[in-house]
Amino acid sequence: MNEEIILEKFAERFSKLVKNSSIEVATLAQMLGIKSKSTIYRYMNAEMTPKLTTVKYASEIFNVNPLWLMGYDVDKYVTKKEVLGNSISPVPLLALVKDGYNYLAQENWIGTVYVEKSLVGNGKNYFALKVKDNTMAPVFTENDIVIIKKQNDCDNNEFAIVIINEGEGTLKKIKKIDNGIILQPLNPAYRSCNVH
Repeated sequence: MNEEIILEKFAERFSKLVKNSSIEVATLAQMLGIKSKSTIYRYMNAEMTPKLTTVKYASEIFNVNPLWLMGYDVDKYVTKKEVLGNSISPVPLLALVKDGYNYLAQENWIGTVYVEKSLVGNGKNYFALKVKDNTMAPVFTENDIVIIKKQNDCDNNEFAIVIINEGEGTLKKIKKIDNGIILQPLNPAYRSCNVH
């Protein structure tokens, strides 16, 4: 995506998406990795040009064609035929939520990412999550999108999303021990956590 953003058209289209969405502006700013909701309003009023990565994330959140959002005269949506025709499968992008095992529920979907079929098949056994911190740096850093296979267990020394005490999910390296597991961050600034 090397094209330039057509600011006026982007602002008009982005504004409509935001206004027609049930996502709060403060929540949208957080989802886009933006520190202030005033930046969202500046995008909406054509007072500021977003980064291409921001446009990409916004297009995933609103499930629209990123080139359309940038202001180009292309289809607003990437059709299923186009997606499947290019050997790519749709995978839902989910918000990490605090209501335990209902995190795969439809209402927690915040967008769609497209992944090569050779990696995820038809995509039905996978979901995507946005990394919320730098505990797993340098492999995964904040705002990276990770593709996760749905399963109840994993092998020793694999990366996994773990739901703790019906709380928020956390991405860690898993080390299995006799009486539980150890959740290991890769960033040495953070400590491991034992789960029994």
